[in-house]
Amino acid sequence: MSTGRATLDHDRVLDAAVALADEIGLDAMSMRRLADALCVTPMALYKHVANREQLVDAMVERIVSDIATPAPGRPWKQAVRARILSARAVMTAHPWAQAAVESRTAAGPAVLRHMDALMDDMFRGGLSADLVHHAMHALSTRMWGFTRDVLPTPTLPADPDERARAMAGFAVTYPAIVRMATTASHAGAACDDDAELTFALDVLLDAFERLHHEGWTPAVRQDVSGG
Repeated sequence: MSTGRATLDHDRVLDAAVALADEIGLDAMSMRRLADALCVTPMALYKHVANREQLVDAMVERIVSDIATPAPGRPWKQAVRARILSARAVMTAHPWAQAAVESRTAAGPAVLRHMDALMDDMFRGGLSADLVHHAMHALSTRMWGFTRDVLPTPTLPADPDERARAMAGFAVTYPAIVRMATTASHAGAACDDDAELTFALDVLLDAFERLHHEGWTPAVRQDVSGG
């Protein structure tokens, strides 16, 4: 039985690591489990990656490289939108990707190329360096096709009668929250994450375009030190 050691290389290690993380999650993926999946000893992996952190860095680089490049000549807003929606498709295909991207402390070439391409699209549209700077901050994690919402909700009782009483109380105390939760078009259903991301992205891109046409400049920072 062949162990596959003779053909083990960096690409094969990365392919196996991405597939394993897709299957069991990033937290559960250890160097030993990856070695088992490749039918090699853990020491064999260290010829190709120095440690697990370096491996995860390379995995992020591998999937970010799959983000599609828009067709040449597309208007800047369309190009930025297409890049980000492609990033979302890539990240969604790998459920571990968000945690991996958010935990990286250094950017590799593929990550830098994606960010540079987004900025270049905006510069090509005539946006100033200041507006591009603020736009990238506003996009934040959305440039990778995901967002982290902080919308906490109360835990409702399981008992139907208690649940109804709780909702009645909330309707008095928090009427706007209950109005939205019970009358919005998707009331009672889970949010459509794709639609939410696209909505926020389009709002931001329209705002960047409007600010550009209005000749926006950053506000002058006031010196509040008293000096």
